[in-house]
Amino acid sequence: MTAVSSSLCCTLLLFVCVFADKKNITAESGQNITLPCRALNTIIGVEWSRPDLNEEYVLLHRDGHFDPASQHPSFKNRVELQDRQMKDGDVSLILKNVTTNDTGTYECRVRGENELKIKAHLSGDPISIISLSVDPPGQLIIRRVSVGEKINAPFGLIVAHSISAVLLVGGF
Repeated sequence: MTAVSSSLCCTLLLFVCVFADKKNITAESGQNITLPCRALNTIIGVEWSRPDLNEEYVLLHRDGHFDPASQHPSFKNRVELQDRQMKDGDVSLILKNVTTNDTGTYECRVRGENELKIKAHLSGDPISIISLSVDPPGQLIIRRVSVGEKINAPFGLIVAHSISAVLLVGGF
């Protein structure tokens, strides 16, 4: 490998590691949702937080245990890791029975095996930032859908609206 290609590989690796993965997720009130987050190294701690909650967090898992001490009350008994062993770097968060109060920005931070344990909260930049929007229950929200985007709606609702549209256009 030449010096130029080696330098380019290091630059690309640094770019991938420094910039957080950003996603937008929309859910309907009452659903269970998964906020994705994946790390590249061996993980010994993960923190899910929302900047608007100040010092309280959504979930903190370190040294093989959940730490409920500073968890925000609205998330108690409603969050868990998708994979408690965090195999293959999967530290995705399951948020149960979402409500409109769960709307916000979620940040995922991890501590690797070689990093110093300085304080309860994990320092550093988030590796994943999720913007969650929760719609009120039973309210049909019409959004612009881009090509290839999955539409999450009950099949009967889609059929009913499709038939209504055909009847209106056809003048029946």
